[in-house]
Amino acid sequence: MKCKSLLLGLALAVAACGQAPQQKSGLPVYLDDAQPLEARVEDAFSRMTLDEKIAMVHAQSKFSSPGVPRLGIPEIWCTDGPHGIRAEVLWDEWDQAGWTNDSITAFPALSGLAATWDRDLSRLYGKSIGEEARYRNKTVLLGPGVNIYRFPLNGRNFEYMGEDPYLAGEMVVPYVEGVQSNGVAVCVKHYALNNSEVNRHTANTIVDDRTLYEIYLPAFKAAVQKGHAWSVMAAYNLYNNEHLCSNEVLLDKVLREEWGFDGVVISDWGGVHNTLQTARHGVDLEYGSWTDGLTMGKTNAYDSYFLAAAYKAAIEKGEIGTEELDARVKRLLRLIFRTAMDRTRPFGSQTSPEHYAAARKIGAESIVLLKNEGAVLPMAANPKRILVVGENAVKMMTVGGGSSSLKAKLEVSPLDGIKARYPEAEVVWERGYVGDVGGEYNGVSTGQDLRENRNAATLIADAVKAAVGADYVIFIGGLNKADRQDSEGLDRVQYGLPYGQDAVIEALAEATDKLVVVNISGNAVAMPWVEKVPAIVQNWYLGTQAGHSLADVLSGDVNPSGHLPYSIPVSYDKNPVQTERQYPGILRDGTIDGMPVLDMEYTEGIYVGYRWYDQHGGVLFPFGHGLSYTTFEFGEPRLNKTSMTENGSVTVTVPVKNTGSVKGAEVVQLYIADVESSIDRPAKELKGFAKVLLEPGQQAEVSFTIDKDALSYFDAGKHAWTAEKGTFQALVAASAQDIRGTVAFELK
Repeated sequence: MKCKSLLLGLALAVAACGQAPQQKSGLPVYLDDAQPLEARVEDAFSRMTLDEKIAMVHAQSKFSSPGVPRLGIPEIWCTDGPHGIRAEVLWDEWDQAGWTNDSITAFPALSGLAATWDRDLSRLYGKSIGEEARYRNKTVLLGPGVNIYRFPLNGRNFEYMGEDPYLAGEMVVPYVEGVQSNGVAVCVKHYALNNSEVNRHTANTIVDDRTLYEIYLPAFKAAVQKGHAWSVMAAYNLYNNEHLCSNEVLLDKVLREEWGFDGVVISDWGGVHNTLQTARHGVDLEYGSWTDGLTMGKTNAYDSYFLAAAYKAAIEKGEIGTEELDARVKRLLRLIFRTAMDRTRPFGSQTSPEHYAAARKIGAESIVLLKNEGAVLPMAANPKRILVVGENAVKMMTVGGGSSSLKAKLEVSPLDGIKARYPEAEVVWERGYVGDVGGEYNGVSTGQDLRENRNAATLIADAVKAAVGADYVIFIGGLNKADRQDSEGLDRVQYGLPYGQDAVIEALAEATDKLVVVNISGNAVAMPWVEKVPAIVQNWYLGTQAGHSLADVLSGDVNPSGHLPYSIPVSYDKNPVQTERQYPGILRDGTIDGMPVLDMEYTEGIYVGYRWYDQHGGVLFPFGHGLSYTTFEFGEPRLNKTSMTENGSVTVTVPVKNTGSVKGAEVVQLYIADVESSIDRPAKELKGFAKVLLEPGQQAEVSFTIDKDALSYFDAGKHAWTAEKGTFQALVAASAQDIRGTVAFELK
């Protein structure tokens, strides 16, 4: 610290000797945060040498890149991930650094956040996780993820915000604003078309422009233009035969030119594969999974990065100019001035009571009640005996899953949450099945020993025996964060539940009529037992307060209000991705950047999620579905006028009444249908939603404003958004398949 202070003092002294215009503060422009941002950027840039510029555009450690020590400009420090601040690792290894003060609050996975359909909760989430990042003095939070849920085998779907671009876009904006209010930059990822984990470095996505703009780009655009995100992460895969980290179309033409993005593009770790193409059209900052960005085994080799020594050599040889380098250095300086050099940044906090409360609230409001025949839920106030079955009732879920793995200070298991809520009841746990007995990832360990000696038949028999006389039997299973489950790097290998869980559920359904199945996952799963089970709950990876959030909902302390952010098909063969060409792709002859390439073609086009199921059927639980412990009645929707011009709008208003006996929240959804379209369009598309909280008997009016944007499709020939004149319908709904009212209007 003393050496850094001396360097800063020297820099200030040198600057004060006439190198820059002096302010009343006595500081040079770039150090005076009262000056306009761009003036500071230009002033700092004008003082830098070529070596200092080259140093800034690539990593110096696993998660940091250099500033300019001579000028007192600090380093950039990044951190995973979107659900909590990652534990510190060694300088150039993935092994743990062994800190004792880097245990954090684990927040619910973003699939759960999306299931809240609540913009205010998204802002609370962003503000809270941003405070934890700021407390650890991080510059960039590597998240949130907004890649579209294209099909239910993607190992990383749990990190994303569902299948619909409008929902993802609306939910990401307040998250971005919340994080950045702490002086910490988000890094919205993974831009773009990174919708599966298998072959993610070598998959060349083939997608038409209309599908690209209507489905896969809107959430990123919202984060950039509405949320004003300060950084974006380029993905691993290829588009248009170019890796995303050096992609001229998506980085230069779309992100920087069309959307006006003035922030920093950061590579995914090891995502850069060449120097000249990346220097001309690529990322601003190169990071790597290993110290040369590509391979294991080298140490202290950061000069081997593509945007390091090779970049400088290309400039000195005249193979490329400095215009591109200068632009990316200015973007990096802009990021630093917005974050680490903003002296008004809050101090932040970590594992505070407020953060635990936020995690618990978000978790509870994310849980989706899929089915509740016979009003099995909520549970009675004073049950005598509760049987909890399933490995996921006790398995810690904050460790594992790839880069979102966390070192949580606390994780309340579902079993412990139920015990805490019902201290007077006899709460018994039976395992039921054996799934993943591991509990370590990159040196973070749960400390759990989940090894089991009983065989599958005995486990089921023991669970069935324990069900006798139980007031409630709660099966808690689903997926986990092991490889080929919900995890980075590999996709799932089956749509059905793993580890023989279906047999356990079937046996319990025969033994009791008080069975509640709780599925913990970030992906849809097959439910062949759906007709035999009276109550089904979709849970998520809820982090630190997971058990309390679940117990809050099961007990009725919190009335469930979550709605599905994706569709759950009856079986895998009903989803839109079926052919090898669609996934995992067809291996082509030749290489790109010296790597084999698989062409993955999105032949389903714009028909993703409910857009597909509306035409083809096969849905078990539709997008937007979610039950409550109360009931809601929708009145007739009405319009303020029956026609609109291109520059105008119409407003649709619908009364909503709580007709039940308990307080609850309903998600009112607005879909738009183009009745007279001359081109192929989905039956309907989500264009609005509002979550309304009502007391028993209370009624409120919910209004949506519909403008031309809500009516438009992307015309690839014109490269423009277009709305055709004619008749449209506004559909007010409780889910994609539960339409409560329809009104028609005309676009003149």
